[in-house]
Amino acid sequence: MDLLLTHGYFLAEDEKEQQIMKPYPPLGLLYLSSHLRAKGFAVEIYDSTFGSLAELEAILENEPPATLGLYVNLMTRPAALRIITAARRNHWKVVLGGPEPSNYVREYLESGADFVVEGEGEVTLEHMLIGADSPPGVHRMGDDGNPVFSGPRSQIPDLDAQPWPDREQIDLAKYLETWRSHHGSGSLNVITARGCPYHCNWCSHSTYGKTHRRRSPAGVADEVEWMLGRYDPEMLWFADDVFTIHPGWILKYAAEVKRRGIKRPFECITRADRLNERMADALAQLGCFRVWIGSESGSQRILDSMQRGVKVEQVQRAVALCKERGIETGMFLMWGYEGEELSDIEATVAHVKTCLPDVFFTTVSYPIKGTPYFDRVSNKVEASSPWRESSDRDFSIRGRNSREYYALADQLLKSEVALKRSGPNPDQAAAVAEARNALGAFPINRD
Repeated sequence: MDLLLTHGYFLAEDEKEQQIMKPYPPLGLLYLSSHLRAKGFAVEIYDSTFGSLAELEAILENEPPATLGLYVNLMTRPAALRIITAARRNHWKVVLGGPEPSNYVREYLESGADFVVEGEGEVTLEHMLIGADSPPGVHRMGDDGNPVFSGPRSQIPDLDAQPWPDREQIDLAKYLETWRSHHGSGSLNVITARGCPYHCNWCSHSTYGKTHRRRSPAGVADEVEWMLGRYDPEMLWFADDVFTIHPGWILKYAAEVKRRGIKRPFECITRADRLNERMADALAQLGCFRVWIGSESGSQRILDSMQRGVKVEQVQRAVALCKERGIETGMFLMWGYEGEELSDIEATVAHVKTCLPDVFFTTVSYPIKGTPYFDRVSNKVEASSPWRESSDRDFSIRGRNSREYYALADQLLKSEVALKRSGPNPDQAAAVAEARNALGAFPINRD
């Protein structure tokens, strides 16, 4: 074996996901595997989703040492550091990739990683397995004890030339079984593009930068057709950052799958400013059953501060367009962005009541290192636990309201939306009044 790929996410350790049970295969690792296997390397994958750290440690201890390729994101940092320790103890070379390590190069190198890959990993890993320690795109520790970067790597220009994800190298049936046992139908993920060219200043672009490269409609249709024939999932998840970013592509893809007689329900994410009548019609024709929209806030002032480039009215119109065509809508919302006031929370509540999406999720904003938002608040960020034991979500921001305050904002939002759905309802109206009073009476945190 030349390379063992893994990602350090263990479903058994994720209490929140155990309540949801909608896991998806790690496409990033599967793309790495297919690229490197096509180049003749002996690559294996330990898909940790349904595994355990003890099982992975046993592999690292019992297999002849080779190179370990470990994908890390901001939520898997503690597990990744334990895996690095186990690998180095057993004399493996450790190469890290993903959106997290390039933001904490020194910390990961000092924790035992030999190399940190920045950007796309396929070609970089290929060159490293050939024997080059410092091809473009690699951070390593210099002789003086400081990290050294070999410079940025150019991105893969033709995604159609890349082999499909190496789905046959993992037990993909476990994903479908998990979905079907908990939800009655199975779902698989596919991507048609890499990157997002927009400038939302809380969003990390550490892997692809602000770029957008898309596969051909026929190439995606080939993969989808094969997936349906091989695994027969009841639905699909198009995991692009913005699925409808290019209207011409969507129309060509719709024509291609119609010609082939392919149709399977799917869900996707988009931006409100990339969804008009024509796109909504195309999504309905394709079989889209749910569109997720990053609304973030109902306050235009906050959206502008985020550099979202979207108007509140565009979100409301996009939701209405989907509803008119029988497409469910999901909405992502964010509390606690820098400068948010109670009036902005009230605007968000009113916005969601106007839209009435089928489902909505809220989060409290968290600054990811390497983003403009992080730079804006970094002098006020206080970690709640040591770096090795935490993620970029484990922190507080001086001057910002507490999580209890945003829990009350959640309560108000849910109560108001429930009242709007139900119509006149004394019990629900009482719940709204209680939530509004509690939020209004909560002590406001100020610098």
